[in-house]
Amino acid sequence: MQAIILAAGMGRRLKQLTEHQPKCMVPVNKIPLIERMLKQLDQYDLEKIILVTGHKGELLRTYVESLSLHTPVVFIDNPVYETTNNIYSLYLAKEYLLEDDTLLLESDLIFEQEVLTQIIKDPRPNLALTAPFESWMDGTVVLIDQQDNIMKFLTRKDFRFEDIHSYYKTVNIYKFSQNFSSTHYVPFLEAYSKALGNNAYYEQVLKVISLLDDHDLKASRLENGFWYEIDDEQDLDIAESIFTDSQSRLLRLSERYGGYWRYPGLLDFCYLVNPYFPNSRLMGEIKASFEILTTSYPSGLDINNLLAAKSLGLDKNQVLTGNGATELIKPLLRSFKKPVGVLRPSFSEYENCAGSAIPYPIPTRDFTYTAQDLMDFYSDREIDALVLVNPDNPTGNYIKKEDVLKLVRFCGERNALLILDESFLDFSDKEETPSLMTPELLNANQNLVLIKSISKSYGVPGLRLGIMACANPDIIALVRKELPIWNINSLAEYFLQIFEKYQGDYHDALKQFQETKDEMYGMLGHIRQLTLYPSQANFILCEVKDGCSAHQIAELLLNRYNILVKDLSHKPGMEGRECIRIAVRTKEDNKRLCDALKHILR
Repeated sequence: MQAIILAAGMGRRLKQLTEHQPKCMVPVNKIPLIERMLKQLDQYDLEKIILVTGHKGELLRTYVESLSLHTPVVFIDNPVYETTNNIYSLYLAKEYLLEDDTLLLESDLIFEQEVLTQIIKDPRPNLALTAPFESWMDGTVVLIDQQDNIMKFLTRKDFRFEDIHSYYKTVNIYKFSQNFSSTHYVPFLEAYSKALGNNAYYEQVLKVISLLDDHDLKASRLENGFWYEIDDEQDLDIAESIFTDSQSRLLRLSERYGGYWRYPGLLDFCYLVNPYFPNSRLMGEIKASFEILTTSYPSGLDINNLLAAKSLGLDKNQVLTGNGATELIKPLLRSFKKPVGVLRPSFSEYENCAGSAIPYPIPTRDFTYTAQDLMDFYSDREIDALVLVNPDNPTGNYIKKEDVLKLVRFCGERNALLILDESFLDFSDKEETPSLMTPELLNANQNLVLIKSISKSYGVPGLRLGIMACANPDIIALVRKELPIWNINSLAEYFLQIFEKYQGDYHDALKQFQETKDEMYGMLGHIRQLTLYPSQANFILCEVKDGCSAHQIAELLLNRYNILVKDLSHKPGMEGRECIRIAVRTKEDNKRLCDALKHILR
């Protein structure tokens, strides 16, 4: 077997990175793409590697010749690379296709060794390596039947986004037998080039061949290993966070703060949402209006405040909507002259936004605390506000409604605000009506400011919706003046408009969530090396025992199982404790996580 690598293109979308070097010499974590690929191919005892060059071809040839490779490398130059596409590069190498079985690769790919091993070891002679289509992918898409026959190469005209669950993306790694190249590919390649020219892609030939009854081209569905195609700077950035050493990968992904839908197969137990809401009916209503929503301006802030107030049963003058809760937290916390009381550990954004803070270090081994604990601690300290996240994050600690009201009065007596974050409150099953978000309680307690992230309980973090409620007009005015006229988009506005009629479905989803959380507690509880702490939120705080490191556990889950959890070992207030926070997802996802933890900790 031999390999052909197509590396003639200019890579214009990588801008200045390819101005003075070939695209395949762009480094990913300091290793050029072509060096990585050649060294991976060098492990399979191939007869030779044919490299078709073009843009900055001499530079590429000199670089490749400097590498210590066992496999001979043959160079073919495409002198008209600027006006042709990769069909012509492959046409120039057609004589080699007739000589041997061939692996065909594009040079802008990066992949793990298992990816190559799968297609090489697969006994079927003619294969296109494929992966389930995901929304971030671009390029050639195929339909596959249950016997792995490629039924169709889809054109842009054929592509239907509602059917993407049945599509597969070609990885741009193929295996052709010498016989297939002789009887099918090369004859059709020559005919296509003569008839339609050379400004096309070699997959066009495969598309024609797939229409034949005897083409014998199968799909190999990728089973293990990561891969990525690098076309632009964003692709390069993502590839550098995937194809890095195991110690750095966790840090790089964590520093992205989301966007994990771009990562193939990544299971996110780090960020916290509702696994059972929104339901398909609500999503269907949003999809039905998607076109007009994306092409229309949203309403201004006052209208969206009215929408939120109506849905929450509040007065419109008591409510502000935000582009996520953080947009509302920042101007509020930065307005205080005296320090703000915060808890450690808790949601760090409040402390980060405050000009100065007096932290309450939670002293108990199990991270529990009461309203009385907070009142005792702050009784002789001057603060402008006290922040309470209830249930708290990441501890899951819960304070009952009557005790929270005591804290409101305690703060009022000191001319301080109580900033109460109820983002996780809907997941609690401790009380029938635990929320303080009612017009009566707000009017009776002008020093009470309520914050609620819609992302958490309603499961729509991509919409970036947050709510602030307060009956004090001065507080509302202070934050409102920092907000733009249009601070939320039309999709978020539409969600505010319709979600009230789905409240019954929402409460059903919360009941289903409680069952799932209880089941997950049971599964995690059987893992001897974990201590679980009670949680009234949609996550479980776990302390790792027996000398295990939380960071190591998080690394192993990511690198071995593609599962992301929150390592809390460096979080303020948790120093010296080996803890991870695990979101509660669907039963199937939870079992996958628990099985992975059992394998790691056994």
